[in-house]
Amino acid sequence: MEIWFESLGLFEKIYWLVAGISSVIFIILLVLTLIGGDGDGIDGDIDAEIEGDTGIDFQFLSFKNLMGFLTIFGWSGIACLNAGLPSLFVVLISFVCGLLMMLAMASIFYYLAKLQSSGTLLLKNAINQVGEVYLTIGANRSTIGKVSITVQGTLRELDALTEEITDLHQGNVVRVKAVTDNGILLVELLNK
Repeated sequence: MEIWFESLGLFEKIYWLVAGISSVIFIILLVLTLIGGDGDGIDGDIDAEIEGDTGIDFQFLSFKNLMGFLTIFGWSGIACLNAGLPSLFVVLISFVCGLLMMLAMASIFYYLAKLQSSGTLLLKNAINQVGEVYLTIGANRSTIGKVSITVQGTLRELDALTEEITDLHQGNVVRVKAVTDNGILLVELLNK
């Protein structure tokens, strides 16, 4: 192996070193990502409800993407050298291949991250939704009942109050007017 490496020219040695070292680091990063060792889940996690959806930035420059660039840069350069291409073409082709790899990886991580969903129920999303009384709701906020209502794409049974002058019974169709401070829906009869 040492004799083979010594027989290479300086240009080929550089490409082999870049390809070899970056491939090892890239494989380690890939394995750590697949088993969850990339820093997520470290002690001291903080749970918080964030009202705004700022999205996830498109991260073109990251350590993973840099290792992907160097890996593809090195191996495509070696392939071009073995094909007998001139040095200028080797550098140009390997650089373009590395950039394409960075773009592909950044796109994949961006779109995978957008697939995440917290699953947290935000009661404000129930406002103006139509549902059906499940358990009788007392008139003038006298007793808490339940309504079956679809919120965030899931059918749920939630506590509800009404300001109507008569009780709302099972089967009545209601609309959510507001949500109280303690998370109880305020509903009104829809088919008066």
